[in-house]
Amino acid sequence: MKNSAPGALQQLIDALRVLPGVGPKSAQRIAYHLLQHDRPGAQRLGDALLGSIATVQHCERCNNFTEQPVCETCLDPERDTSLLCVVETPADQVMVEQTMTYRGQYFVLMGKLSPLDGVGPREIHLDRLLRRVVDPAFGGVSEVILATNFTNEGEATAHYIGEMLKARGVKVSRLARGVPAGGELEYVDAGTIARAVLDRRAV
Repeated sequence: MKNSAPGALQQLIDALRVLPGVGPKSAQRIAYHLLQHDRPGAQRLGDALLGSIATVQHCERCNNFTEQPVCETCLDPERDTSLLCVVETPADQVMVEQTMTYRGQYFVLMGKLSPLDGVGPREIHLDRLLRRVVDPAFGGVSEVILATNFTNEGEATAHYIGEMLKARGVKVSRLARGVPAGGELEYVDAGTIARAVLDRRAV
């Protein structure tokens, strides 16, 4: 049956499908809801998107999103410039910050290595990461903490970066893996327990 949606409405539905996890039906429901029940909300959404596209850029130092050439985190004089934590996404940086245990600086890859998807070292800005680490103008990095996710792609990305930096004499560490706080061994998967045993520490 031919789609009877007006052209502009169909364009909105198609545009909403670029969002992660939003398929044709979800996009259609969102579009109808905005136009039927919340046109002011739709206007705010459109204005916010246009404003973000026009003003948000990548930080010259850490590659995270910012409205200034250098973000507030990189300019914070209270942060330890000798520590650099490498994460995949801005959301990952937020999670590390919420632990209140890390006061160094960051580099956000904006992705992970995935050759099958055409994502190589250039696409995740490893050239910029290397300059950030070795350039003394940034304050001198003594240790790089690899905080990529523990997926196959995240592990491959951490390994690649680790080898690249160690070849240049940079100290590299990786986030430990193990049993979660409050976890009971009976309900933890075997792979997690195995990694916890391998990463055990003295007490």
